[in-house]
Amino acid sequence: MSTTLSALEVVPSGAALGADIVNLDIGAATDADIAAVRTAWRDHLVLRFRGHSFGDTAHLEFAKRFGPLDISPNTRFSGQPWMPDYPEMSRISNIKIDGEATGSLGDGELVWHTDMSYLDEPPTGSLLHALEVPPSGGDTKFLSMYDALETLPADLRKAIEGRQIKHDQTHNSSGTLRKGLEGVEINDVTKIPGAVHPIIRTHPETGRKALYLGRRARSYLVGLPVDESEELLDALWDHATGNPAIQWVQEWQADDLIMWDNRCVMHCRDSFDPGGRRLMHRTVILGDRPY
Repeated sequence: MSTTLSALEVVPSGAALGADIVNLDIGAATDADIAAVRTAWRDHLVLRFRGHSFGDTAHLEFAKRFGPLDISPNTRFSGQPWMPDYPEMSRISNIKIDGEATGSLGDGELVWHTDMSYLDEPPTGSLLHALEVPPSGGDTKFLSMYDALETLPADLRKAIEGRQIKHDQTHNSSGTLRKGLEGVEINDVTKIPGAVHPIIRTHPETGRKALYLGRRARSYLVGLPVDESEELLDALWDHATGNPAIQWVQEWQADDLIMWDNRCVMHCRDSFDPGGRRLMHRTVILGDRPY
């Protein structure tokens, strides 16, 4: 059943998370529209805006209405911003010109992750706008970490109550070593650089508890022997990512804008044919320290 809010309409996906926002031009959104989108975002965790075209300026101004934006890191290839006229935007693309990448993350599979959980103050959310999509592949799956926690077996829940997890800073979700971290010791998970956060976090707006895993590789449950940490993390990840009932899949169309809540959602991306062009622009809303 759809719900009417302001002049726009919220149409739930029917899955554990996800909803379409229709009848909204993001470039002409009123304060009432933004309030309605905020409510829908809290309720559905991932929102899709589909069916109209808009440019980078509209994307940027819309994103800013939900909070201050992160400045995109410079490209590791040229050392310059991806988009000098839009420093808060990054390019996610496999397109190359004269053999040089024009965006990050290429065409391979991206494993399940939460954006930038290795920071002391990870992002509130991200917005991703599709400009070009390949004929097939490159779908993005989203996972409700509220549901991942609420369906956790009692013994696993008890084992992680009050515990903290260290989030690896050295590699991104494609497995690429981050610029400037060459030579960092990565074999001892207790010493890898990265932020430490509660493994059960509280959403600051809804008050709901969510499992907070970040990325699997090189993560560590603080205070446990490494073998016990690995065994427990394996069980948590198997539970969280192995249940399609708490997931929703975004099959991209050109001009889609997806907005997700990094505080209670994980996502991953399927690989796609390197011969297909994929170009997306991303903005990231700054956040606070998890508690």
